[in-house]
Amino acid sequence: MASSSSSTPLLYACIAHNTTVLSEHTASASSNASSLVSLVLPRLTHTTSAHKTIDQSKFFIHVVTKSPSDFPSTARSAGGLTFLVIAERDLGQRIPFGFLTNLEKKFFDQFDAGETNFADLPPYGCASFNVTLKKLMVEQGATQAGQADALRTAQREIEGVREIMTENIERVLERGEHMSVLVDKTGRLGDNARDFRVRSRTLKRRMWWKNVKLMVLLCLVVVFLIYLFVGFGCGLPAWGRCLRH
Repeated sequence: MASSSSSTPLLYACIAHNTTVLSEHTASASSNASSLVSLVLPRLTHTTSAHKTIDQSKFFIHVVTKSPSDFPSTARSAGGLTFLVIAERDLGQRIPFGFLTNLEKKFFDQFDAGETNFADLPPYGCASFNVTLKKLMVEQGATQAGQADALRTAQREIEGVREIMTENIERVLERGEHMSVLVDKTGRLGDNARDFRVRSRTLKRRMWWKNVKLMVLLCLVVVFLIYLFVGFGCGLPAWGRCLRH
């Protein structure tokens, strides 16, 4: 098992075919995050592709599963692949899923889906990818530039992702085919993001008008106070004559 002491909120990542781990890297051995993989992989299905977040209470386990329908007939074995990352909860969802999208691209660049029979590979049959996996985990987990790249990737992909589900780890281990979905369609994330941008622009305009109105009000108050001071000093009926003198 590859491991490293590099500080990154992406604690563990792997690529597996069904329950066979083909490549993995552990960034934080002390977290024991990798011990969860043997529990999670047997519970995942590949009938349809899916994006899921499993709530383990201490960590979030983010998973992208591929189905045979995602690939041409000559590359159907790639339909059993799972791209998985275990991350600190504070990292949220977008950076880990952006990381997984980039990870998938790099993996298929090195192991062509049309030329590789993933079903026949032994455990750690893609161990040569471990170095790339480690580098990507550090770049997109521990650097601002890398996290920004993962966020941009997630934003580009978010419309194409049908749904991200968040489950309790207990439900994943106990369920058959019935699942309790806590976080549903990522399309809603995109809609919420657009709504947020619209509300932000609207709020910005309202604040600008509010500031303008406040400045106008302050100017009127100052003019009125000057009027009162001059008027009381010269006598209100005759304050115009006082100003002339």
